[in-house]
Amino acid sequence: MAVQRSPQRILVVGGGYVGMYVTLRLLKKLRNREADITVVDPRSYMTYQPFLPEAAAGSIEPRHVVVPLRRVLKGATVLTGSITSVDHAQHSATFQPLEGPAYALEYDHVVIAGGSVSRTLPIPGLAEHATGFKSVEEAIQLRNRVLECMDIAESTRDAKVRARNLTFVVIGGGYAGIEALAELEDMSRYATRYYPSIEPSDLHWILVEASDRILPEVGPEMGVWTLEQLQERGITMLLSTRLESCVDGHVVLSDGSSRDAETIVWTAGVKSAPLAATAGLPLDARGRVLTSTTLQVDGFADAWSAGDIAAVRDLAAKDPAATCSPSAQHAVRQASVLADNLVSVLRGFTPTDYRHKHAGSVASLGLYKGVAQVYGVKLKGFPAWFMHRTYHVSRVPTLSRKVQVLIGWTLALFFKRETVSLWSMHEPFSTFQQAARDDTPPAQ
Repeated sequence: MAVQRSPQRILVVGGGYVGMYVTLRLLKKLRNREADITVVDPRSYMTYQPFLPEAAAGSIEPRHVVVPLRRVLKGATVLTGSITSVDHAQHSATFQPLEGPAYALEYDHVVIAGGSVSRTLPIPGLAEHATGFKSVEEAIQLRNRVLECMDIAESTRDAKVRARNLTFVVIGGGYAGIEALAELEDMSRYATRYYPSIEPSDLHWILVEASDRILPEVGPEMGVWTLEQLQERGITMLLSTRLESCVDGHVVLSDGSSRDAETIVWTAGVKSAPLAATAGLPLDARGRVLTSTTLQVDGFADAWSAGDIAAVRDLAAKDPAATCSPSAQHAVRQASVLADNLVSVLRGFTPTDYRHKHAGSVASLGLYKGVAQVYGVKLKGFPAWFMHRTYHVSRVPTLSRKVQVLIGWTLALFFKRETVSLWSMHEPFSTFQQAARDDTPPAQ
């Protein structure tokens, strides 16, 4: 009688692009009881980050930017919490749930898919007064902050308070920074029609970029075109300039200039998630998990990694030392190859190499405005914006999300944009707490 093997235990650390797509493909490829899959992430949902700028501008509902993991990954165990350490020699990881004591998760194969976090610098005031742009929470907070600042500016009689609230500084001229800047500026410009004392020229949007170019993802020519377009919209573009300090919202730049700003957005790059340093796996000089072209961690047949947290050699690049860029395009494709290779290894077959030539990039610069370079084809304005929407709606996970996004876009053609600030949602208990304090009898 044949001996029935126990299911292999697969631990997927991270529920973002790589984690979710790896798990989806494994659930599709694996036979019944061939493996048990556990997915761990601090959030119970995956965020489709390319839609964050449109969510911040109000073009997409926040809930349509996220995909609930438990609903999508039926057949896998989803745990909400963090992996604090990995002991691969013992095939064990320490899991810390949101509440309660930590406990060990045993596994046979581990997939390190923790993604990336904002790469910051030790700049005075940055932690206290700036915000990032990597999560849906940050995107919605920024939308509400910008509109709240306009509410304050419209209502105050103090010129300094007004100027501070109408000044918005974005640090970083890459893909995330330019899209965030362009979408939010476009939204605020539209909103001025509802503020009698605020003209579009009263808004001061400023981009600060340390290098001498923006949007390297779309090439030099399209980057220059984008720079000129944003300048024509009245946006101040400061290249070869660094943020020196922003204590109490007083922004000091390396060119010697300074100004007060209520809103400071940091988008100057990303770094691999902290888990990479605690997993006990080989790392490159940038702190990413060293991964072979089969997406197995160097030196291990049962540890895997992909996405922003992994250093994967780019076989399509001319430079033999080049690694894949931290993009959703690579992450999604790496996830498919990783899952297929993991299944192959479980069944005793040889894994294959990951190879993908980057197709290009598309960026939205506000409603009906965009820039793109795809397979060498350069697009500007409406065609690029249309390609941006078409491409990303085809890539957002699940049919329900695609339909919801399309319905939202269609309704926006017939109705005015929403320009209401819900800033109080970021302090939801303050009103109740004040009421409770008012009703508390004084101590005798």
